[in-house]
Amino acid sequence: MAARHDQTKDPALLDALLQVRRGTAFFARKLNELSDADLDGASLLPGWTRRHVVAHVGYNARAIARLTEWAATGVETPMYASPEARNHEIAFGSTLSPIALRNLFDHSAIHLNVEWRDLPADAWHHKVKTAQGRIVAAEETVWMRTREVWLHAVDLDNGASFAEIPEPVLARLLKDVTGAWATRGTDQGLRVEVTGQPAALLFGDAVSASPLVVSGPLAAIAQWATGRGTARTSAWHNGGPVTPVPAAPAWI
Repeated sequence: MAARHDQTKDPALLDALLQVRRGTAFFARKLNELSDADLDGASLLPGWTRRHVVAHVGYNARAIARLTEWAATGVETPMYASPEARNHEIAFGSTLSPIALRNLFDHSAIHLNVEWRDLPADAWHHKVKTAQGRIVAAEETVWMRTREVWLHAVDLDNGASFAEIPEPVLARLLKDVTGAWATRGTDQGLRVEVTGQPAALLFGDAVSASPLVVSGPLAAIAQWATGRGTARTSAWHNGGPVTPVPAAPAWI
């Protein structure tokens, strides 16, 4: 039997699919390094064990697969029945046996990959609705999943770091976070500067005369902006350093 390949020939989309598959493999590797007993340990997310993280990532793959099926068939298939159903799913998944939890991640990731692989090229432009109510093209589901697998691999608190996340993923993640701040108005008086880049990366308030400026390398700023630590970042206000570096505005 001949090998099956992605139906799309769009170079940008193929690159995005490669990135998400690498992220899935990265998460899988960090998960496989954990013993069954380790799954009971705390993650980097307040109130969540590693079990919760694995359950969330597993059920997220199923939810995104539903959107991909929607794009393929035209039959509306929401990610989740409700926010409450999503939360219940994660709580339930966290109680599964270790082998069932690992199978949930493996099988859901394979299912999603098959749905993407078999999606006709024109269907990638079909519109679907995210859990937040955004109307997006099906191709956006690739980024939605990319963000989940790379970021939550770090949340397993098993040695993965933001420095291991590809820079294009970090840059887009940072754009998402700062965009959410702007929408909520929580970026007033805050400017974020990414150092060490060929071209300057600036986010946040570009109007205030004396904003709080938080700066650092891309990986460090992405870690700070997502609320996962302040290492290798610095802050300045009114010409002087701010210590400790303030926590980032809330972002999910």
